[in-house]
Amino acid sequence: MEMTDRPKQWFGVDRYSWYALFVLVLVYIINFVDRQLLTILAVDIKHDLGISDAQFGFLYGTAFGVFYALFGIPLGKLADRAMRTRVLATGLALWSAMTAFSGLSRSFLQLGTARIGVGVGEATAGPCSYSLLADYFPAHRRATAVAIFSSGIYLGGGFSLYIGTAIAGGWNHAFPLGARPFGLAGWQAAFLAVGLPGLALAFWVRSLREPIRGRFETPPADGLPRPAPQPATLAAFVRDLAAIVPPFTLFAAARRGRTALLGNLAIATGLAVFGTVLSFLIGDPVQWVALGIGTYAIASWAVALRYDDPEAFRVIWASRSVVGLNLGYGLMCVITYANSAFGPSLVIREFGASAGAVALIVGGSAAIGGALGVIAGGALGDRLAGDRHHSRRILVVIVALLTSLVPNCIMLATHSLTVVYICVFPMWFLASCALGGAAGTIVNIVPATTRATATAAFFLFATMIGLALGPYAAGKISGAFGANLRIGLAGILVVVPFALVALEVCRRDLVRRERSKATAAPAHTGPTRSRAI
Repeated sequence: MEMTDRPKQWFGVDRYSWYALFVLVLVYIINFVDRQLLTILAVDIKHDLGISDAQFGFLYGTAFGVFYALFGIPLGKLADRAMRTRVLATGLALWSAMTAFSGLSRSFLQLGTARIGVGVGEATAGPCSYSLLADYFPAHRRATAVAIFSSGIYLGGGFSLYIGTAIAGGWNHAFPLGARPFGLAGWQAAFLAVGLPGLALAFWVRSLREPIRGRFETPPADGLPRPAPQPATLAAFVRDLAAIVPPFTLFAAARRGRTALLGNLAIATGLAVFGTVLSFLIGDPVQWVALGIGTYAIASWAVALRYDDPEAFRVIWASRSVVGLNLGYGLMCVITYANSAFGPSLVIREFGASAGAVALIVGGSAAIGGALGVIAGGALGDRLAGDRHHSRRILVVIVALLTSLVPNCIMLATHSLTVVYICVFPMWFLASCALGGAAGTIVNIVPATTRATATAAFFLFATMIGLALGPYAAGKISGAFGANLRIGLAGILVVVPFALVALEVCRRDLVRRERSKATAAPAHTGPTRSRAI
C-alpha cells in the first residue's frame, strides 16, 4: 500500500514516518545483533572449532562482507524498482534463518557458509531503509532520520554482547558438557535464540506503507522530466545479478561483445595472479580468494553499469564526491570493524576481564555512545548543511575521525582496565558521529531514482574495504606478534591519512558543485523544496 495521505505531523514530519522509522530501527538492531553476536562468543567458538585469530577475522569480516557487498548492488537496484518494504522483509527473513543456522554449525566451513547467508540477507537492510527514509522524511530532516536509524548499529552491537553472554552462559550452566540437548554448546544456543525472532519481525516490516518515491524532490532545474524507475521484473533482477555475481559476469560481458569479454577475462586473470602471489607471501588463501572474487565482481559491475545504465554510473563512479566519500568512509570502517571484532577479546585477553563485565560495561558504553554519536553527527550535519551546503557534513566526518583517534590510542596504550572502560564511550560516540555525517551526505547528494543503488555502493565500500580487510588484517598482525591484539589494532591505524585525503577530495568537489549551482540558480522568492545535487 502506498503512502499518499498527509496525516498530523510531529516536528514538521508526518507521524506515520516516525512510526516507520521506529520499525526500521528495530530491524537494524536485529541486523547488528545477528551480525555482532560472533564477537562476544569468540573464545568459545575458536576453542570448539579450533580456529585462529585470522580465521575468526575471516568469519566475522570477509565471509560476511564479500557476499554482503556482492548482493547489495542487485538488491539495491531491485529496491529502486520494487516495493522496498517487500524486499526488506524478505531479506530480514533470510538473514534471521541463516543466523539460526549458525547455531547448528559444527565446523569452520559450516559457520562460514551460514555467515555468507547472513551477509546476503542483510544486504537488503541498508539500501531499502535509506531509500525509504529519504521518502518518509524531507531533506532538512533526512540526515537526522538516517542517523536515528543508524543508531541501531550500536544498540544492536552492544545488546548482542549482553544477550550472547547471558544465553551462552545460562545454557552452559544449566546443561553441563555431558547433558547438552542435541549436543549444542552455549554459543550455538545463542545463535538459535537471536535468529528466530527476526522471522516474526519480517511480517511487521511487510505491513509498512510504501512511500511515494521521490516525494520530496523538486523537478530538475532544466524542466525536463525525471527518468521513470525501471519495472521490477524477475528478468531485470537476474540481469543485475549477472552483472556482478561470478561466473554469470562472463555471460553479461559476452553480450556486450568480444572486446568486453576479453577485458573481463583480463581483469579476472590479473586478480587471480595477484591473489595467488598474496596467498604465497601472506598465507590464508581463502581470504584472498574471497576478496579477489569480490573485487572482480565490483569491477565487472562498474563496467556493466557504464554500458547498461550510464546515469547510475555517472552518479556512483564518475562523481568525485561520491567516490571520495565512499572510499574515505570505507577506510574509516577498517578501524571500526576491527575494533568491533576484537575489542571485547582484547579486554578479556589483555586485562583478564570476565565476559559478563565486558558485555555490560564495554557493550553498554559502546551501544550508548554509538547511538548518541550517530544521531548527534546526523543532526549536526543537518544543522550545518541545511538543504544546500552538503560539503559541511564532510567536515563533521573529518573532525569526528580525528578526535576519535584520541581515546582509541589511549585504550591501546594503557594498562589500566579502568581507563579502557572510560575510553569506550567517547571513542564510539566520536566514531559514530562520522557515520551520521557520511550517511546524511550520501542520501542528499544523489537523485531519488538511484538512491538505493548509490546507498548499496556506499555499503559496498564499507564492507569490501572495512569489513573484509579490517578484522582480518588486525587478526593477522596480532598473530604475527604472538597473538598481541594491541599491536594488531594499532597497526591498522595506517589507513587514517588515506581516509582523510579521500574525504577532502569529496568535500572540495561538493564545494565546487555548490558554488556552481549557486551561480547558475536564478533569483527567486518564496520557499522551495530541495532536490539532490
